[in-house]
Amino acid sequence: ITELAGCDYLTISPNLLEDLFNSTNSVPQKLDASNASSLDIKKRSYINDEALFRFDFNEEQMAVEKLREGISKFAADAVTLKGILKEK
Repeated sequence: ITELAGCDYLTISPNLLEDLFNSTNSVPQKLDASNASSLDIKKRSYINDEALFRFDFNEEQMAVEKLREGISKFAADAVTLKGILKEK
């Protein structure tokens, strides 16, 4: 988490957030948007090329797995919520 210091938006689990809160270590900024804009990174647009998007997405195993995991957890939470609502 400390390696992402400087990221504008970051979701941090409560237990890790508490660890950071209780830590006495300094957390210097590591990421800076102005530095990132000077990097020579090829920009990609998928707006008019769904096939390229799907190909590139499927080449990133972590992206595929995290999407699958997120959908699975969302579906499980939906079932849990439905059960809670039925009880009321």
